[in-house]
Amino acid sequence: MREVVVTGGGTGIGYAIAGAFTSLGDHVTITGRRDHVLKEAAERIGAAYASFNAASPVAVKEALADLPPNVDVLVNNAGGNTNLDRRQSGELMDVAEAWWANLNANLMSAVLVTTALAPRMNKGGRVISIGSIAARGTGSGSYGAAKAAMESWTADLAAELGPKGITANIVSPGLVVDTEFFRGRLTDDGIRARVENTRNGRPGTPADVADTVLYLASAGARHVTGQVLHVNGGAYLGR
Repeated sequence: MREVVVTGGGTGIGYAIAGAFTSLGDHVTITGRRDHVLKEAAERIGAAYASFNAASPVAVKEALADLPPNVDVLVNNAGGNTNLDRRQSGELMDVAEAWWANLNANLMSAVLVTTALAPRMNKGGRVISIGSIAARGTGSGSYGAAKAAMESWTADLAAELGPKGITANIVSPGLVVDTEFFRGRLTDDGIRARVENTRNGRPGTPADVADTVLYLASAGARHVTGQVLHVNGGAYLGR
């Protein structure tokens, strides 16, 4: 039985990933900022949970007592486009705060949790971070930039953890339905336009991402590290 930690595991992609691991008999701890959401999600799938802000170094340090003493798989899923919740005025301070927010939510959350748990990771462990098609020039401003920075960081992380037999990779989704990402603002036309860019003519699902994460956590992926696996139906061709 593996010890698995999934940040942002209360809903959407993170919840699907956590459920996929528990279905294999692994012990999973999900994290997030909304205690009631985590509690309900953990009860449904048979997981443990720890409520804290993964982008805060103080909160991450305090949460270590609630996280497993040994970790086999860490999935950095916490994040999202914080611009969808912000006023866009164009004022310099608003611009700076918008960029800081996306960098903190998407990049720093992964950096901080990974740094905190790396000493606890068992030999042969896995660090899997959830990226985005937005990192490859499809737009989304500071959100896409934060996900692009995650790719660069993961390349360094793979070299740092490699001597311990620990791999570090990114799963990079395109459009995924049945999540809270768009805050209910994505229209049918928006979905249709994104689906038209795919090769297989459909949007992604949380299960598509979860299955790819399971592969990277498997023995079959032991020699795969420092990579970005694109899960987008061919909307972006990683070649």
